[in-house]
Amino acid sequence: MRRRIVMSMLAGVILSASTFLGAGPASAAPPADAAQLAAIPARSADQVAATPRDAPSGTPAVTAADAPAGTAVDTPAEFGTDWHDPLTAAPPVARPATKSCAVTVAEAQFRDFTPYRGAYAPPSGCGDRWSKVVLRLDGKVKGRQFDRLGYLHIGGVEIFRTSTPEPSPDGIEWSVEKDVTRYSDTFRRGGDVEMLIGNVVDDTYTGVLDVKVTLTFYAQGGAVKSAATPDRVLTLQDGTLTTPRNSERVVAEVYATGSGGGCEEYWYLTVPDPAPYSCKADKGPYREVQIKVDGQLAGIAEPFPTVWTGGWSNPFLWYVIPGPRAFDIKPIEYDLTPYAGLLNDGRPHRIDVSVVGVPAGQTGWSTPVNVLVWQDAKRAHVSGALTEVRAGDLTNSSTYTPGSEERLDTVGGHRLTTAGYVDTSHGRVWTTVRRTLANTSAHHWTDGENTDALKATWTDDESVTVDGRGPVGVRRTHRTYTMDGTTTLAADDRLRTVLTLGDRAAVDETRGGRRTTWSRLDDTYAGDATYTANVPRDQRHAVGTTSERYRLYGSDGCYDRVLVTAQGVLTRDRSDC
Repeated sequence: MRRRIVMSMLAGVILSASTFLGAGPASAAPPADAAQLAAIPARSADQVAATPRDAPSGTPAVTAADAPAGTAVDTPAEFGTDWHDPLTAAPPVARPATKSCAVTVAEAQFRDFTPYRGAYAPPSGCGDRWSKVVLRLDGKVKGRQFDRLGYLHIGGVEIFRTSTPEPSPDGIEWSVEKDVTRYSDTFRRGGDVEMLIGNVVDDTYTGVLDVKVTLTFYAQGGAVKSAATPDRVLTLQDGTLTTPRNSERVVAEVYATGSGGGCEEYWYLTVPDPAPYSCKADKGPYREVQIKVDGQLAGIAEPFPTVWTGGWSNPFLWYVIPGPRAFDIKPIEYDLTPYAGLLNDGRPHRIDVSVVGVPAGQTGWSTPVNVLVWQDAKRAHVSGALTEVRAGDLTNSSTYTPGSEERLDTVGGHRLTTAGYVDTSHGRVWTTVRRTLANTSAHHWTDGENTDALKATWTDDESVTVDGRGPVGVRRTHRTYTMDGTTTLAADDRLRTVLTLGDRAAVDETRGGRRTTWSRLDDTYAGDATYTANVPRDQRHAVGTTSERYRLYGSDGCYDRVLVTAQGVLTRDRSDC
């Protein structure tokens, strides 16, 4: 039963959320820091949630103390025809106190799959070396609509990928900010603009997506210097890459999204034969995004398990607070510097991105590539060599256990080490990149999929070691993604989803064995929502509590914000540090 609901939603998503795609470092956080993070008192939705019907027993009522400052709490018994505008607990982009210049790069209403096309020109009055560049999307929509996936290209470079919230009948507005300073090379030249949020508007799905995107450029001045950015931002030409011959650092970024194409939107729930489940994949749910240079494996990564705003059969989970990264889809980064000596021969080199685990012939993944290049200004040609490519065996095992509760246990993982050097104007520089991936998941469901549950963890550990003149530098990143959720459909057609998502990262940089910078991120979402399925919208009697806590601290300071909602009303917005 549940899967039929999911698939009916997917049918719309296939025409919506991401179908435009068819168109068109390896150490955990030190114990002391981990303990410090754990010591910060957590707050969750059930501490402030209302007590409507179907709420978990023992849930306390909302109090005025939990509301935003100056706001009286008036939590309805169930969702109405309007709710709080979407927002996230993530920090706003910090801006320097210097002169700024704003440029509107796109302003459009998306009703179908026709891209917006325009022209971009650099700003005047703020120079051409900026301290920061900030993208802002402002959107509004009303009526009824699915979640939709969109992109923005300037000069062929993908600078932004996003998804949309689902609207209320009375209408919502939302905004997204992103630091796009790294694309400054692109912004210094005029170029074509292309933006698309593929949409379908008809008698049933009435929401027209009205969006405006601006870039704000902050000049350098006084103590505020221009940002250190890549010298070039490149895109692939017919699947090939030609770098400047004096490249000394090369980083590829891939905006990998699994969506559309049926079950690949829910790739983490797929099962192999003979397990009796409605979303199939030959080798189960393990996915890995690989990048190759001239057919040779050059990078591996775990994709982030993004949940779009119609996900898990329950849009009431996401109306106000989206899941992590849903509005700002971050690219996967691969340090390809070990390949720089090879790439610097002035010839085009084949770059391929693929997703391990996707059934043969199955669509649903998009993997656009940008390549960021840092050049040696004192040499026309930087020579070098790739000295090591060592890949471990890819592990991907799914074990099906039949019973009154069907179960699939999956273990997957992979290791890759690449190394090479470049002979620069400041000496020979060696770069070694090590990456280790791991995934475990336990998926269990009942006959008819009336109960469907998943508990999964993904880790992606990376270290980049740079050895040249001066002390050896090491950057270690430990990424952890978690998903723990259950959907049940009761005999009275009350569908309930309880779900927790986690996006965590620990980053440490050392030079000569001494830590120079560090940071810890913990972005946790929790939701519990129930509604009556298979009835008109005004008969769903939906209730739900959601929360997000975003904690980021380290050598640059700290940020800690908590949001909590009940029945679409914001009941807590609190910042601590």
